[in-house]
Amino acid sequence: MSPPLLKILVLYYSRHGATRKLAELIAQGIESVAGCEAVLRTVPAVSSVAEATEPAVPAAGAPYVEHIDLEECAALALGSPTRFGNMAAPLKYFLDGSSAQWLSGALAGKPACVFTSTGSLHGGQESTLLSMMLPLLHHGMLIVGLPYTEAALMTTAGGGSPYGATHWSGVNGDLPFADDTRQLATALGKRLAHTARKLHAD
Repeated sequence: MSPPLLKILVLYYSRHGATRKLAELIAQGIESVAGCEAVLRTVPAVSSVAEATEPAVPAAGAPYVEHIDLEECAALALGSPTRFGNMAAPLKYFLDGSSAQWLSGALAGKPACVFTSTGSLHGGQESTLLSMMLPLLHHGMLIVGLPYTEAALMTTAGGGSPYGATHWSGVNGDLPFADDTRQLATALGKRLAHTARKLHAD
């Protein structure tokens, strides 16, 4: 009997679809590693209007995440578009509600990576990645980045950094994904999955 697949949570917020596409590429990288399964989840939008609510099921894309997904995953890939050099409010809102998982240490020792998409090339890609790392470090997670052994890091003109996978989507969000962006996103997913397998074997 084969061992159960390691569930790797790919959790993202996406407004116009670019971050979702990045999440899907990372999921491809995860699932290229034997014994690993990508679980795509998103978060609902938040509103300044107290009465505004989101439907229980998203109209498109991945299902909404639940805090138990954090507890059950073997690793986490966290993605957000940038908002003034920071992660988007819906993702932070969800993370702000993860105190129970922090208290129980549910994520401690698990590997994690981060990814983002920006409208402008210098629109805060790296600071957004760093902002997403902070709560993960508080949860005791082990941050996995992209090493310079990935040759595309030296040639990319549209995104990608040692801190995580990125994409420059353009002001209208319609710039295509370059080959190097795709390579780096899938490489990050593979690295996360390989790390999860090695840690799980201990």
